[in-house]
Amino acid sequence: MPDQTLALAPSGTFTFEPQDRKTRPASGSVFGTLLSLVVAGAAIYQVSDLDFAKILALVPTSPTFWGLFVISYLIGPASDWFIFHRLWAIGAGAFGALIRKLIYNELLVGYIGEVYFYGWARKNLKFVTTPFGAVKDVAVLSAVAGNVTTLFFLAVAFPFVRLLPLHDHLTAIACSLAFVIGISLAVMLLRRSLFSLEKTELKMIFAVHILRILATTVTSAALWHLVLPDVALGWWLILVTIRLLISRLPFVPNKDVVFAGIAVLALGGEVEISALMALMAGLILSAHVVVGLSFALADLLSKGRSNEAPAF
Repeated sequence: MPDQTLALAPSGTFTFEPQDRKTRPASGSVFGTLLSLVVAGAAIYQVSDLDFAKILALVPTSPTFWGLFVISYLIGPASDWFIFHRLWAIGAGAFGALIRKLIYNELLVGYIGEVYFYGWARKNLKFVTTPFGAVKDVAVLSAVAGNVTTLFFLAVAFPFVRLLPLHDHLTAIACSLAFVIGISLAVMLLRRSLFSLEKTELKMIFAVHILRILATTVTSAALWHLVLPDVALGWWLILVTIRLLISRLPFVPNKDVVFAGIAVLALGGEVEISALMALMAGLILSAHVVVGLSFALADLLSKGRSNEAPAF
């Protein structure tokens, strides 16, 4: 008889909550709501710094430019999706979370996006072990791939870069290079104790990151060329190198805005190129703001609907 009773028992497990007090929200839900509010506030703050009249006056009308701009914007989330699809077999629904990861890293502080995505993965995916190791390995290899490509472009562009009036920024550039080289060496020395994934998976992740950085660099240069087709290739090589150097600085939000400012100082009399860098920084920041606000509002509206739903 006990065996028959157990056979009829449902396979799922049930959690009974007391009916005389409200259910406490999960910590992940609270973190997600707070993150949405912070992103909304950061987006509103960034909007106040944008000169929309100047940006609109310079905006290209070419469909080719805008199509390439969208592709450039989505290269990062798409490469992340490919990596985690290979690791975890995630579906298309994870793409939105990876776009959020990009927004949080760009509008807030670097690596807060990885924290968000780790929480999203634990909440939405089924794991035998914690996903922390995979998220950590992907982030570390992204940094290493960025360091390698930065040093490569710096070596190629050095004959041009040394002609720029960068004497006032030599200390910052030297510190950036020391950071880039130091991080790469530390990772190589600690690789056996640092990484959690298998060697074949690490190779795949590193290759995808290299392709992502190259694709982002090429599309950026192509966008610049569409706006200013008469500018020599050497200028674009210098600018992509400076941009890669700035991208290696951790915990710096709005790297494109920082890059535009440094490019304007470095280029001096090249007014058209300086205006273009300011335009691209404004467009990328505007895209982050619009997408970030859209996600934040969607989160807050969904929380409101769930709170208004009657409990049965």
